[in-house]
Amino acid sequence: MENTNKKNDYFKERNAKNQRQIMHNLSSLPYFCYEFVAGIENRTTPLTRLGYTQDLKIFFDFLTHECANFIGISAHDLTLDDLAKLSVNDLELYLNYLSSYDKDDKNLQNSATSKARKLCAVRSLLKYFYKKDKLPQNVSTKIDTPKIRDKEIIRLEVNEVVKLLNNAESPEGFSKRQNSYNKLTKKRDVAILTLLLGTGIRVSECVGINIDDIDFDTNGFKITRKGGNQVILYFSDEVADALKDYLEERLNNENVAPNENALFLSLQNKRIGVRAVEQLVKKYASGSVPLKHITPHKLRSTYGTNLYRQTGDIYIVADVLGHRDVNTTKKHYAAISEDARKSVANVVKLRDKNE
Repeated sequence: MENTNKKNDYFKERNAKNQRQIMHNLSSLPYFCYEFVAGIENRTTPLTRLGYTQDLKIFFDFLTHECANFIGISAHDLTLDDLAKLSVNDLELYLNYLSSYDKDDKNLQNSATSKARKLCAVRSLLKYFYKKDKLPQNVSTKIDTPKIRDKEIIRLEVNEVVKLLNNAESPEGFSKRQNSYNKLTKKRDVAILTLLLGTGIRVSECVGINIDDIDFDTNGFKITRKGGNQVILYFSDEVADALKDYLEERLNNENVAPNENALFLSLQNKRIGVRAVEQLVKKYASGSVPLKHITPHKLRSTYGTNLYRQTGDIYIVADVLGHRDVNTTKKHYAAISEDARKSVANVVKLRDKNE
């Protein structure tokens, strides 16, 4: 594994693609949004800024079509003086609008989590210009964030992990066509599932790994985190075996372009995408744990829970998972309390069988 500060090409390309989409989105937004996006560049990632511009497009589309003070004005022509007319009632109506609205002949609905995220984009915009004394007030401070209910944390039990990996190695219930594909991708798929389950990395971190990011002498590998910083993590011998098994096949593939350095490849012999990994996890999980909706993030939660069970150290778990706030990590070991609930399931007797 080379000791280099160069960013992974995958993430450079992804950031460049996001930046192009940001500029495209800005072309249909009020001109002051250019200033806002430029102003937050040093403290946000391109992915965050892209999300903001997408959410602001929805917000300004709502204003110019649904709010009396703004109807008839093109979103692109809105000024900061227009934005100063924004009221608390407008924002309350916006949250209500997000519950269900029509766009391009489709009905779109937002959960409380999605509403909160979209409100965050508006709040950031208003806060930015209020702090620069370009708005007389920040009305978003008077709006409550939609209440987000805690979701049940879904993860795999030990026996379910075994079923999932076994299903990837020897699929059951696959069609003839699926089996033909599985023969071509089995070693890759097993390696991906083993790596996700054995290290807890994010799916974006997984697809961004290059061949020279792995060092089997130390069982270490380099990944690029969400914020762009690179870290070295370590994997077990079990993960190493799965990676070596796949890597031998990968390096002997004569159809791969000489300059392709991605570790995990698609059937087209190019870097596999996030969506493809999500689909393969779903494919194998549906046959092994059909009652649970398993995604790569659920595999991450499984790892976090298992790591906490073994170490009892929440700070180690937070560091390995790349969480900035240790409170974020707590949900990954929530199953510990679930274990306690299961242990008392048979304590209360309804009928005494000896009677």
